[in-house]
Amino acid sequence: MQTDFVMKSKFMNQEKLQIDIQSEVGRLDAVLLHHPGAEVENMTPRNVQRALYSDILNLSIAQNEYEQLSGVLSKVAKVYEVSDLLVKVLDQWKPRADLIRRICETEDVMPYLDTLMEMKSSELARVLIEGLPAKIDTLTSYLRNEYYALYPLYNFYFTRDAAVTIGGNALICRMANKVRMRESLIMDAIYRSSGAFECDVVDANLVTPESSPVIMEGGDIIVAREDILIIGNGVRTTPQGIDFMIDRFRRNCPVGRYNVLVQQLPSDPESFIHLDMVFTLLDRDKCMVFKPLIMQANQYQTVHIVIEDGNVTSIRPVSGLLPALKKLGMDLKPIVCGGDDEWDQEREQWHSGANFFSFAPGKVLTYARNVHTLEQLSRNGFDIVKASDFISGRSDASVLGEGLCAVAIDGSELPRGGGGARCMTMPLSRQKVNW
Repeated sequence: MQTDFVMKSKFMNQEKLQIDIQSEVGRLDAVLLHHPGAEVENMTPRNVQRALYSDILNLSIAQNEYEQLSGVLSKVAKVYEVSDLLVKVLDQWKPRADLIRRICETEDVMPYLDTLMEMKSSELARVLIEGLPAKIDTLTSYLRNEYYALYPLYNFYFTRDAAVTIGGNALICRMANKVRMRESLIMDAIYRSSGAFECDVVDANLVTPESSPVIMEGGDIIVAREDILIIGNGVRTTPQGIDFMIDRFRRNCPVGRYNVLVQQLPSDPESFIHLDMVFTLLDRDKCMVFKPLIMQANQYQTVHIVIEDGNVTSIRPVSGLLPALKKLGMDLKPIVCGGDDEWDQEREQWHSGANFFSFAPGKVLTYARNVHTLEQLSRNGFDIVKASDFISGRSDASVLGEGLCAVAIDGSELPRGGGGARCMTMPLSRQKVNW
């Protein structure tokens, strides 16, 4: 077994972790997770659409499945928990006051500010995630017919979306749906004030007006290589949001040439909400794709934007994402989500079959339910390992040694929330890739 693989982050002995994400597949040093809790269960058929879900989750089963995800990652990297870091923020008076005021102003619940400020940090952290029941003490509050003053953060276990780590920076996203705004505010406070991380923070919510069309979410943003950023343009990331990111990126990037590839996405079905639902990187030279959108002719453009020495010098259409990457020196072999049958491709893409998370080059996390996708991986040299076997130590050699592997977690409930392994993981530091 490679002893340098397990828990040997180059930053672990430092008080703060330096955020460092230069690729999608570099060996993982640290990751941010949020275990789904009571907020997922605080949902009824009446508010499931508002929660952006397609169905109601069984919490106990979802938690058991998530334990497999976190169990795998805790064996290969340092794991940070959102709730733990949030408590550290709330233990400090000024960061607590700043965060609570932003939340109350954003969600129009200023009468609750004093109540929130008086709570113990651990209780306040729980309430900010699981929801705050409304006081029904006026006719107005009664007629609103709302149980919650602060709605539960149903989607927070998808930590990928509210913030993005690019290089040594944390971009706090301006989410497409207001119900998720508090996730971004919490992530901003964590990166700035938890004391856990060293990074530059840009909060898109602070520099854009409420009516602004600037919108972006982390599922649409892929750091392919130090000089290549891939961004999906669809219902969750607007052209204005991409322009915002490019403007910040070009100001901060060193002298040289950088490339942004923009892939347009359909507005439906809802399983296409993010780029990482149809395209993810598996290795230096392999990717997972939803074939009809990424490999076949369609009306959705791919646009190549070139940044040279801090200036945008070219914006032009190109003949697809994979050919564009090949011209930039990333010659990727596509592995097809769902296999050869179009019916299976659609079914397994719906259940996040293209949504993979790489914790080292050629070593990935995925759902066990997508059997046709796993068959394709196996045909392409990936050893398929049950998450439970790795966690128990029965498959350490396969996962921690040389060679390709896909660790499969159970996924009967988690996919109902609308995401997969990449959606549920926020990488904080990766080792440099030897391209």
